[in-house]
Amino acid sequence: MTILLSPGPVNLSERVRNAMLKPDLCHREVEFSMLQNGIRKKLLDIYALNPDDWAAVLLTGSGTSAMEAMLTSLMPAQAKLLIIENGVYGERLSRIADIYNIDHLSLHHAWGELINVAELEQSLSDGVTHVAVVQHETTSGRLNDIAQIAGICTQKNIPLLVDAVSSFAAEQINFHDWNIIACAATANKCLHGVPGTSFVISRRDAIKQAAHVQRSLYLHLATYLKQQDAGSTPFTQSVQAFYALDEALNEHSNDGGWQARHKQYRQKMTIVRNGLQALGIRALLAEADSSCVLNAFHLPEGISYQTLHDGLKERGFVIYAGQGGFARTLFRISVMGAVTEQDLQRFLVAVEQILSVKRGA
Repeated sequence: MTILLSPGPVNLSERVRNAMLKPDLCHREVEFSMLQNGIRKKLLDIYALNPDDWAAVLLTGSGTSAMEAMLTSLMPAQAKLLIIENGVYGERLSRIADIYNIDHLSLHHAWGELINVAELEQSLSDGVTHVAVVQHETTSGRLNDIAQIAGICTQKNIPLLVDAVSSFAAEQINFHDWNIIACAATANKCLHGVPGTSFVISRRDAIKQAAHVQRSLYLHLATYLKQQDAGSTPFTQSVQAFYALDEALNEHSNDGGWQARHKQYRQKMTIVRNGLQALGIRALLAEADSSCVLNAFHLPEGISYQTLHDGLKERGFVIYAGQGGFARTLFRISVMGAVTEQDLQRFLVAVEQILSVKRGA
C-alpha cells in the first residue's frame, strides 16, 4: 500500500473504506435524512457546540467550496472584510472576495511569515466589520495564532471567519472566546474521510443576518440550512462520501476526539522532524510555530524535489511539493490519515537510502 504523506486525500482506515460499500441511497429518502442529521450533530459535538446557536451545513465539494460558501453567504451587503494573507490559502480567500465583488482589504505577508499584529490593529481602523484568516496555512505549515488575532478583533467587536480546512478536528478552535461566527472545513483531512464532502460550521444568527444577500445559487448557506434543518437538501449530495464521513466521525470520537488526534499527530510529526534533522534536513519553521498536521522542510542539498519524490514513490511513499516560489526549495509532509509510527520510521529509512545513493554517485 502506498502511504500518502500529502495534505489530503489521506490513507483511509478499513472501517471508513468499508462504509462506502453500504447500500445505494436516494438523497430524497428518510434514510438519507437520518444520515445527514447524524453527521451534522457529530460535527458540532467535536467542539461541544450548542445546536440551538450553531449549525453544521454540509456541501458536496472540496474544501474550497466551503471557503467560498462561507465568504459569499455570511458577508452582509454593507460589510467590509479584512483578509489576512500569509500563504496560498489566505490569498485564495482574497481571490474569492475579488470574484464576488465583496468589499474587502487584504493584509498581505510573505508566505510563512508571522502575522504582524501592529499592522493588523492599524488595518482594523478602516471601517472593517469582519476578519477572515486561515488557521493552518499549509503553504508553510504555519499555525496562525487565532487567539491573538481574536483578542485584537474582539476589542473592536469584529467577528472572525476561519479557514479551518486543514485544522478542524485536530487543532484547538475556541469558537466562543475567539469570537468566531463561522469556519470552513472538509471531510478528507483531519477527519480522515474521503474527498467530496465539505462543510461550514456557522452561528445560526450569522447566516440569518446575511440570508437576503444571495451571491451564489449552489453555495448559499441559508438555502442549505433551511432545507437541512427540515431533513432535506437543495441539491444532490455525495451519498457514499457521506457514509464515509459518518464512519470517520465515529472513528474520531472513538479515538478520543480532537485532543487525542492532536496528540497523535504531534507524536508522529516529532518522529518525522527528529528523523529528518538527523539526516541533515531542516524544517522551515520551529515546531512551536507549526501545526501538528503538516510541516514544510528544506530540500536536501543537491537533490531536486522530483528526485526525492520519485525515489520515495518507488519505495511506497507520496510526499508533497512546495507551492509557487517554494517549489524549488521545499517539500511538505503531513501525518494525517491511517499512517502508523512504523510507516514513518520506514519513510525515514527510505529518505536515508535516497541520500546515500545521491552522495555515493
